[in-house]
Amino acid sequence: MKTSFDLKSSLHENRLFLSRSITLIIFVLILFFSLIARLTYLQIETHEKYTDLAQNNRVRLSVITPVRGLIFDSHGRVLAENTPGYSLELIPEQIKDINLTVKKLSDLLPISENEIKRFNRQRKQQKRFTSIPLRNRLNDTEVAIFSANRHLFPGVEIQAQPLRHYPFPELTSHVVGYVGAINEKELKTIDPVNYRGSRFIGKTGIEKAYESKLHGQVGYQQTENTAQGRSLKVLSHTPPLSGSNLTLNIDIDLQRIAYNQLGDYTGAIAAIDTRTGAVRALVSKPGFNTNLFAKGIDSTSYKALRTSLKQPLFNRALRGQYPPGSTLKPFFGLAGLEHDTVKPSEKINCPGFYQLQKKEHKYRDWKKGGHGMMTLHDSIVQSCDVYFYILAHRLKIDRMHSFLSKFGFGQKTGLDIIGEKSGLLPSRKWKRRVRNQAWYPGETLIAGIGQGFNLTTPLQLAHATAILANKGKGLTPSLVARINNNTIKPRPTSPVVLGNNAHWELIINAMYDVVNGARGTARRIKEGAPYKIAGKTGTAQVFSVKQDEKYDEENVLEHLKDHALFIAFAPAKDPQLAIAVIVENGGHGGSVAAPIARAIFDQYITTSL
Repeated sequence: MKTSFDLKSSLHENRLFLSRSITLIIFVLILFFSLIARLTYLQIETHEKYTDLAQNNRVRLSVITPVRGLIFDSHGRVLAENTPGYSLELIPEQIKDINLTVKKLSDLLPISENEIKRFNRQRKQQKRFTSIPLRNRLNDTEVAIFSANRHLFPGVEIQAQPLRHYPFPELTSHVVGYVGAINEKELKTIDPVNYRGSRFIGKTGIEKAYESKLHGQVGYQQTENTAQGRSLKVLSHTPPLSGSNLTLNIDIDLQRIAYNQLGDYTGAIAAIDTRTGAVRALVSKPGFNTNLFAKGIDSTSYKALRTSLKQPLFNRALRGQYPPGSTLKPFFGLAGLEHDTVKPSEKINCPGFYQLQKKEHKYRDWKKGGHGMMTLHDSIVQSCDVYFYILAHRLKIDRMHSFLSKFGFGQKTGLDIIGEKSGLLPSRKWKRRVRNQAWYPGETLIAGIGQGFNLTTPLQLAHATAILANKGKGLTPSLVARINNNTIKPRPTSPVVLGNNAHWELIINAMYDVVNGARGTARRIKEGAPYKIAGKTGTAQVFSVKQDEKYDEENVLEHLKDHALFIAFAPAKDPQLAIAVIVENGGHGGSVAAPIARAIFDQYITTSL
């Protein structure tokens, strides 16, 4: 017989069992509905996302880097080409310990500290899934060594990629320029889609100015892969568009002769075809080996270039601003004729110096004792300073500025390359604006012989000479002749129109006698030439000589010697080429700069006769 206690205990157990069963059922139902909710979320809400992830795991999209366009000279000789190369590259996302991997690779292959530093710098700039080069330009032996050990280095690959090479690295260092690794600043400005997979970009010269043409358009390839990443088949292929090929107006033979003729001097030369504006030679010496930059220059080599006293990285032809000296005299002479401040037959006495009225300072002529009675023609032929002191005093600085600006002085020529300087053509307004000072009459006299504030670039001087040779017809200088098969037409500039066209002949005849006359300052270069040259010598002071001192050419320090200049065109009666030569610290234009121009004319003109 059960007691009341047994009944109560049984009832309690039943209730406890029931409550626990209900709790368990509720828990199971919660799990069930949670599972249903999760399945609904995965199957419906995020179906597209996970389908894409699965697809990306199965299908890989890779970029195909376009082949950079080639650069040729005017005769079709290659100035910039692409050579096959191999690079050792790491994908950080696929490597557990990058520092350990780099160390092991350094034990296997020669990898410098600079290359490791560059790699680490690029790691910070690139995303983790991007392939980053650790070493470029591996040779065949190094490729074979790594290939044999490839299984030890997950996330490390050998990539084949064309590398830029310059067959004439020093001769074209400032014209063609070079490519280099894309830096952080450039990453912010370039098209990230089109440059995906590209590691190099034009840094200077034509390589930079025509980057958009040379680079091309990136291509893509979709491949189906196994879970291990092995490619099974190509699903789609969009080929890249190669960069455009450029043909320059530069003649590499003329470039070589101009460069070599400078010898041990530093300086610059610009040679322009007067008929088209084509730049046939553009030299800045010393140059440098652009291939060092294309393959990744080390810090020691770069520092040596950057700190060199001769400044090989400085483009003197475009950015060098020099006092033009007496090379401006033909232009000032033309200004004097046009403004009727001097007559062709008028004679002016040159006693060896000139003084402003009521002033004690003597403005000296280069020839001690003077030249005697001089016409405009004689003063250009013999480069009489006193004549041009007087002419400048009559013209005044503002008229001198206005007339010479028509020939492009004081402004950029518009050459199709980056970095050109404008020089300086002084005026009263310029001095007040820049220096907040008045203009003095003595400064006008100095400007009249191309000194003082006057500054020109070699290219600017050659451009002005071409306009003079063409009797006022101006053409914008150009380096690129064709983009693929599309010829670039000459671009005319505003012509220089004179009130009396006979004045052109007066000045050109004087320049003719500078070379061919019995007393011309460049008469030595006429010997044996089957053509005639018209030109003007110039000597520009690097430092000022005090009134009571004499310039001692033999004892002056080398870097303080005068610059030697020469402008010319030939043939004199039917101009084909205009040249400007500047030899730093060369001394005399007639003996140093003029023979360089003669050698260039010989190459260019005699081969076309």
